[in-house]
Amino acid sequence: QVQLVESGGGLVQAGGSLRLSCAASGSSFSINAMGWYRQAPVKQRELVARSTNGGSTDYADAVKGRFTIARDIAKNTVLLQMNSLKTEDTAVYYCNADLVDKSRWPIYAGYYWGKGTPVTVSS
Repeated sequence: QVQLVESGGGLVQAGGSLRLSCAASGSSFSINAMGWYRQAPVKQRELVARSTNGGSTDYADAVKGRFTIARDIAKNTVLLQMNSLKTEDTAVYYCNADLVDKSRWPIYAGYYWGKGTPVTVSS
């Protein structure tokens, strides 16, 4: 099965920067889009940023102008550069991939999730 592995979370002061990375691995899969979601305590998981193979990107209003998503389609990786971090950005960040996994039977088409990486922004 496909695995998504995140890295790069941690503790940072408000105004600082962090970069998250995610790599998809496995056999016989193709990715249509990759992105990042986050879930803060007692809140629902929400979209942060998403990038499709066609080159379109979507950002949550709360992060526009501060976060940048970048994909390497050939390497099945996605980065999230987070600048000017605020305390309200504190959450567990999850990598997400919309993909077709041909290693499973029946073939699976849908979403895979990473285990999440925590980001804590202190004031």
